Amino acid sequence: MSNKTVIVTGAAKGIGLAIACGFAARGYNIALNYRSDNGTQCAALEACRAAAKDGAEVELFRADVSKADECKAMVEAVIARFGGIWALVNNAGITRDGLLMRMSEEQFDEVIACNLKSVYNMSKAVTPVMTKARAGRIISITSVVGIYGNAGQTNYAASKAAIIGFTKSLAKEIGSRGITVNCIAPGFIETDMTDALGEDAKKALYDRIALRRIGKPEDIANAAAFLASEDASYITAQTLSVDGAISL
Repeated sequence: MSNKTVIVTGAAKGIGLAIACGFAARGYNIALNYRSDNGTQCAALEACRAAAKDGAEVELFRADVSKADECKAMVEAVIARFGGIWALVNNAGITRDGLLMRMSEEQFDEVIACNLKSVYNMSKAVTPVMTKARAGRIISITSVVGIYGNAGQTNYAASKAAIIGFTKSLAKEIGSRGITVNCIAPGFIETDMTDALGEDAKKALYDRIALRRIGKPEDIANAAAFLASEDASYITAQTLSVDGAISL
């Protein structure tokens, strides 16, 4: 197929869905990954197909990206369906917030498995494909929390900080094959996760944003589309903060 194909993990809602729709609107084929059959994936598929332009096609691919065998099987299925992979967007992520002294080992391990191990699993699965093609983009969604830390999120911050180190290292390993590896660090973005915050917490975050507005998932989608484009062909091993200057 002539259209380039992008895999987006955790794409059933929120930032992941916005990224998938943004790519589809630019004419990319979309492998829309989801984990749970809870109905959101069907709405996501419909939304992404509605956004698709220039003959772009969208298909659902179910996989728990914290599991290596499911990632490998999904990548094989995507290649069988679309013929190749141009870009991978590692977006899947969860939070299990709490102070460290009250955080269970299960809460820590679950976040690391979903947020970090998934990046290893998926990147390892697509790297041989991109290496053979001598072209590709790997983009991982980290967080400003991974750069600056946040009380009550030691597990989440650890997973997101590790993604930055992973990105820099992989970029050095496979750059000679024409593959760029970057990550995006969102700030305060309108999602289900941030909707759960109390009003006082939201106001405190809002007051720190230089642009005086909360970010939208589409802001992250636009950044991902840029990093996947030919315009970003000489950008690699970088962390692009999309945060309205909340981190200053």
